[in-house]
Amino acid sequence: MINSKRIALITLFAALTAILDSIPGIPQFGSGVWYSWVFLIEPIVGFILGPFNGFLSVLIGVFIGHYIYFRDPYEFIFTLGAPIGAMISGMLFRGNKKFPLLFFSLLLFAYFLAPISFDLPLWGIWDVFLAFGLLLTIILIKIERIKPGFSAFIGLESDVLFRIFLLVPLQTYIIFYGFNLELMKKIWIASAFMTPIQVGLSLFFTILAFPLLKKATKRFYPQL
Repeated sequence: MINSKRIALITLFAALTAILDSIPGIPQFGSGVWYSWVFLIEPIVGFILGPFNGFLSVLIGVFIGHYIYFRDPYEFIFTLGAPIGAMISGMLFRGNKKFPLLFFSLLLFAYFLAPISFDLPLWGIWDVFLAFGLLLTIILIKIERIKPGFSAFIGLESDVLFRIFLLVPLQTYIIFYGFNLELMKKIWIASAFMTPIQVGLSLFFTILAFPLLKKATKRFYPQL
């Protein structure tokens, strides 16, 4: 059973997530991957609250943030990637590698089943492939205690991969937005540069802020 202190922390991080999600992010497309600053805190929430509570906290936060700073109705579906990123970050931080491996394997498989994937530059999602390769390496060499930076990186890229899954295999690029192939290629090329910058900012913030937040919340979460 979740005690009152944990409920308070879930609420606190949901509020922080809502604030960051309601602030416009780095200028880019009018909507899309992390068009806010929610990516900064996403992994930390998963580390501190754990996979389930982290997912719940970020889910509440991004939905509130999207109502405060409304983009378009479709973004409420795409923003589900943020709680998934927090969940997988939390799983890896606690040594659970099975679900992240299944998640990456199935969604990448679905991506390559989509006919348009062969027309998009493969290097456009190089960061997702790097995260998947890192996850496979961790599993093969049997690392039990995964460092926060690695957990955060793979978790953030799982967020990216989920949004790619919605956009390409589920064909929301046509159903929701009416994008053609040429526009999708431009988006892919731009994302290949923009998304890693945001991931890098989040990793930098995680390395600086997590030790402080870990110390502040350790009495609530002794396993940290």
